[in-house]
Amino acid sequence: MNNEMIESSSSPFVNKMSWWREAKFGMFIHWGLYAVPAGVWQGKEVNGIGEWIMKRARIPISEYKQLAEQFNPVQFNAREWVEIAQQAGMKYIVITAKHHDGFCMYHSKVSKYNIVDATPFGRDPMKELADECAKAGLKLCFYYSQTQDWYEKDAVGNDWDFPNAEEKNFGHYLEEKVKPQVRELLTQYGPVGLIWFDTPMTMTEEQSQDLAAFVRSIQPDCIVNGRVGNGHGDYVCLGDNETPAKSLSVDWETCATLNHTWGFKSNDHEWKSPELIIKLLSDIIGKGGTYLLNVGPTAEGIIPAPSVEILKEVGRWLKINEDAVRGTRGNPFETEFDWGTVTVKPGKVFAHLFEWPNQGSFVLRGLKNHVNKAYLLASPEEQLTFDQTYDSDTNTHDLRVQLPPQALDSPVSVLVLEIVGEAVADNTLMQRANRHIVLEAHHAAVHRGNPDSSISLSRSGTITGWTDIHDSLSWGFKVITPGQYKVEMISMAEKARGAIGEQTGQWEGGHELRIEAAGQSLSCVVEEQERIVTSRSLYFNRIRSECGLINIDQAGGYNLQINPVKLNAEKGLGLKLISVHLIPVQ
Repeated sequence: MNNEMIESSSSPFVNKMSWWREAKFGMFIHWGLYAVPAGVWQGKEVNGIGEWIMKRARIPISEYKQLAEQFNPVQFNAREWVEIAQQAGMKYIVITAKHHDGFCMYHSKVSKYNIVDATPFGRDPMKELADECAKAGLKLCFYYSQTQDWYEKDAVGNDWDFPNAEEKNFGHYLEEKVKPQVRELLTQYGPVGLIWFDTPMTMTEEQSQDLAAFVRSIQPDCIVNGRVGNGHGDYVCLGDNETPAKSLSVDWETCATLNHTWGFKSNDHEWKSPELIIKLLSDIIGKGGTYLLNVGPTAEGIIPAPSVEILKEVGRWLKINEDAVRGTRGNPFETEFDWGTVTVKPGKVFAHLFEWPNQGSFVLRGLKNHVNKAYLLASPEEQLTFDQTYDSDTNTHDLRVQLPPQALDSPVSVLVLEIVGEAVADNTLMQRANRHIVLEAHHAAVHRGNPDSSISLSRSGTITGWTDIHDSLSWGFKVITPGQYKVEMISMAEKARGAIGEQTGQWEGGHELRIEAAGQSLSCVVEEQERIVTSRSLYFNRIRSECGLINIDQAGGYNLQINPVKLNAEKGLGLKLISVHLIPVQ
């Protein structure tokens, strides 16, 4: 299809986004010349992710481009790839049309450095995928690296072939390569679901706005992702493999790997388990997000067998529990539950249980709606016994559901609560049903000691930039059951960039704090008692620190305040706070 303008449905923005909001789950595909060396150059393994081998090994263009002569993926089968996505329950595919190495995986007239003109393969896999996606009802979307292009002098990234930064003309690169190639992608393959830009880096406000408008001028219904830069995308992209600590009130997506690389790397065999992927899927959707999960095909055009098997398991789970995923909204409770997460639809609340409750007794505090029926999605015909209570003295709503002694499915069982109306949650910061009190960073009042303070709440719900002792945090909360409580702090480490367990991410401790609550004062040195690594914290490890004991003698409202005495920032990290926990002492 070569028409200059793909016909629009003339729909408003909300309808343009509707398919993506419904989908919740998509396949990312990183495929290119980097699959040939597969992480090894001149007999030596190159550290880092596979598709960055040209940059990490500082391979000259004259050598790297010779990989095109070896790239002949004769086992590529577009129909098989689409079927793998369908079996997993994915509704869209985002594939690398051009990654940072500058090589085009489609037939570009703008540059001969493409899979049709430069390789023995001589076919356009994007055209074949477009045809198969159309038949299957999947949205085809294109990844395009708009800023980094290590093949081009005027682009960002290659400082070994082009060391003179002052000679670069980035605007020329945008106008002469980026826009013409984006136009090709939007006019040669039919309707495109979205353009997935990446690493905006040097993009100015004007350039980001202009590029997003350029996409919409050709295909008005084509979504532009957040990495076009400067807030001009149609939704927010979190960091790679990043999940937030709370539901976000915007459209957002996280892209994630099945092992530790995006492009195929022959020595990366640390595959995530289907259980972990399913928990991540639930958690991301429970926080209102969309999960873009990556596969890295080989140079022969094969999606690795472990990826296929993991995705099949996810698909089996999703087939049973699809009603709790597709077209849902995120958790109405402004918190992250240890036991799992919540999604909602009109008239339904879905509790995704990562852990089966002790003796099958599940308690949810704060749901205000009347519940008509409770059952598990794995066995919808068997109604469960439940009890709803309201305590006027403490103004608390409790729901108790008696589940079977053991889970009927795994690794995430979904409890359905059929309710009257839209879900309404009491988000008063109060003691939970298990008696724990959790004071999350996004609920804190931030007190800045000076207007130039760098302390802030990140988009993922973490306090960052806390390096000034004149800044403090406080929470107001309600206690239902008095007693003695152990105070613990959960902070966050920097992103772990190596394999889990090999390089766990930097963390800065030794901070000295004064914690005041219930008329008592604790002196606390923030030390690492435990590094928590779960499905939510694989790459952004959580650090548990013990802070002492406090006594709360009676029910009622209280405040807790953290006043720093000393904050360390030698590594540039400071204290990255996720939450403070008050845990009852038995």
